[in-house]
Amino acid sequence: MNRYPLWKYLLVAAVLLIGGLYALPNLFPEQPAVQVSREQGGTMSESLSGRVESILSGAGITLDGVSFEEGRLLARLESSSAQLKAADLLKRELGNDYIVALNLAPSTPGWLRALNARPMSLGLDLRGGVHFLLEVDMQEVFDKTYDRYAKDLPRLLRDETVRYSRAFREGDSVRLLFPNESSMDEALDLLRGEFTSELQFSSVPDEPLLIEATLREQEITRIQDLALEQNLTTLRNRVNELGVAEPLVQRQGADRIVVELPGVQDTAEAKRLLGKTATLEYRLVAKDQSAQDAARTGVAPAGTDLFYSRDGEPVLLVEDIIASGDQLVDASAGFDQQSGSPAVFVTLDGAAAKKMFDTTSRHVGDPMAVLFVENKIETRYEDGEEIREKRKIQEVISVATIRGVFGKRFQTTGLSSNEAHDLALLLRAGALKAPVEIVEERTVGPSLGADNIRQGRTAVIAGFLFVIVFMAIYYRVFGLFADVALLTNLVLIVAALSLLQATLTLPGIAGIVLTVGMAVDANVLIFERIREELDAGNSPQSAIAAGYDKAFTSIADANVTTLIAALVLFGFGTGPIKGFAVTLSIGIVTSMFTAIIGTRALANLVYGRQRRLQTLPV
Repeated sequence: MNRYPLWKYLLVAAVLLIGGLYALPNLFPEQPAVQVSREQGGTMSESLSGRVESILSGAGITLDGVSFEEGRLLARLESSSAQLKAADLLKRELGNDYIVALNLAPSTPGWLRALNARPMSLGLDLRGGVHFLLEVDMQEVFDKTYDRYAKDLPRLLRDETVRYSRAFREGDSVRLLFPNESSMDEALDLLRGEFTSELQFSSVPDEPLLIEATLREQEITRIQDLALEQNLTTLRNRVNELGVAEPLVQRQGADRIVVELPGVQDTAEAKRLLGKTATLEYRLVAKDQSAQDAARTGVAPAGTDLFYSRDGEPVLLVEDIIASGDQLVDASAGFDQQSGSPAVFVTLDGAAAKKMFDTTSRHVGDPMAVLFVENKIETRYEDGEEIREKRKIQEVISVATIRGVFGKRFQTTGLSSNEAHDLALLLRAGALKAPVEIVEERTVGPSLGADNIRQGRTAVIAGFLFVIVFMAIYYRVFGLFADVALLTNLVLIVAALSLLQATLTLPGIAGIVLTVGMAVDANVLIFERIREELDAGNSPQSAIAAGYDKAFTSIADANVTTLIAALVLFGFGTGPIKGFAVTLSIGIVTSMFTAIIGTRALANLVYGRQRRLQTLPV
């Protein structure tokens, strides 16, 4: 009656073994470390290890070890103060070719890492994380806006056959020069009717035939808000691509964004991808013009732009852009089937796909280039002062002959494997409306303070011990079964959070405490039912079976309804609410297993074979 088949015992044992194995890494504390990685994500030579050791030892900083892990160098240090000092020193000495970031290096043994067993991440309110303050380059936004109007205004005049002598950009304005007053008056009527809500037009003093177009105040505000909101959306997408749980990405003031990444492990990866504005432009090569002549004179022919390939060769590209990164629907990294080289597989939106199809239809046999565009902030030191400089990189990464007609889907080669991966991520997450500069980077300590966390941990342990003692005294041997189930439940919750790499926060701990209470409640229902069966005169074996069978429906109903509520919270909630919902959902599943199957396995193992059992210690 109360005997489990062998496979059920093996199942319980396997779950406990796996759970204990994947919960084990959480017993190994993390160590302060400084992480060094390549700016472009390339591989690093072994000589860098000796260089880092030499730099730090020369400054009197003691290392606990230097190692290469997953394409990055980790220098482990004894304390947080040594970590900060080492990071500042390496930033100065290694220069812009490397990204130096603070990190917490796991001390998990190698055999556990080989099983992909990693400790769970703790949120900013428990362990801390990384904090970035980003500043949006609004001037770049307005530069792009005025560059666009410098092309749109004369195009409209040409379409309407209105004569003008010259159109050019002058600072934060676009200026149009006309041959006579009648042409200027005709242009003013046309332009004011077309751009009445965006631009204001005025004459220039001492220049009677010159019109100046500037943005209206409400349009300036709208463009600023739009740029900031698009950057917020893009940064959230990039954080999601990084796999960070419960991030904080929010606006601060008119041109700044705060990004907090709780429990992040690869801070250099986050720093590198958040600030990048890399994109692609597809253009035709100006085959009838000499790129060598343009490079020699420094002047590109009308309608073309001069760029250089990664090998330093000049390339003349047609000014008109066929498609750009902000017109991509999807992008993924992979390998070209013919050459085996890294590639980015691109899917364009409808308008760009049509233009690409039309262009390739007309230019079969002509060369087309892929231009890689990236905005970077480089830091250098002069006389101890930190100086930040903006630099725009524009490189032709690929020139290929158009062999056939294509439109919506195609691939781009010419990148390294890491660059292809990063570019696909950036394109998929969306292009930043404007470049962002990391003006502040710091690790964030626990928001409640170390004392509050220590007191909270003490309170949890004390409460847990009280429940264990109460169950053991009140329900005797069966109470001990419940205590074992409670401990097992906690281990399984920690193992599940570690496997999912979920970030644990204070609301998440509340979810764990709630599930512990629900697990005790399930055992209380079972044990009270057993007592009722014994009082009714049933045999101990019948009472055990009836207690578990008849209490199961009530327990299942209570847990299923709570699980539904947790799923709703996860689906509609954000941030801490999702953290609470995740731990609550996991805890419900594990508590059902430990409170019902686990305790019954113990009861069957201890009492199942005692046929002459007269009483039960419950």
